[in-house]
Amino acid sequence: MMMVRCYLAPSEIEGLGVFCHDDIQRGDKVWRHDRMLDVAFPEAKLDNVEPHVREFLERYSYPDIHRPGYRMLEGDEGRFMNHSMYPNLDYSDGVWGIALRDIPAGTELTRDYADFMTGEIRMYPPRHRMTPPKVFFN
Repeated sequence: MMMVRCYLAPSEIEGLGVFCHDDIQRGDKVWRHDRMLDVAFPEAKLDNVEPHVREFLERYSYPDIHRPGYRMLEGDEGRFMNHSMYPNLDYSDGVWGIALRDIPAGTELTRDYADFMTGEIRMYPPRHRMTPPKVFFN
């Protein structure tokens, strides 16, 4: 669960990203695992869901580092956080997302997917289309 005010916006990294509304200080707790919002499910369940559900779960869930054979799906904006080789957040303990440096308001929040994934980091094609809103006149 995100512990700071944040919003989704187009990302230069990929599709949508999570951006901080306010300044964040180095060492601040930005995310924490929340059992009510962050759902763990057996990885084997992916074999028994409809293709569009599987696509969603494969894209937005990740291996639960505390429970082998389970995946974690975040219930808030955190699931849109993009990967960076030089992230501004540390998720390595699987419980907290901690700011690695001062992060100015309006900055995209990033994490290193290697903190919770083993093997090759697989990136998926964009799921969200970024188009300008349509304006209607009466």
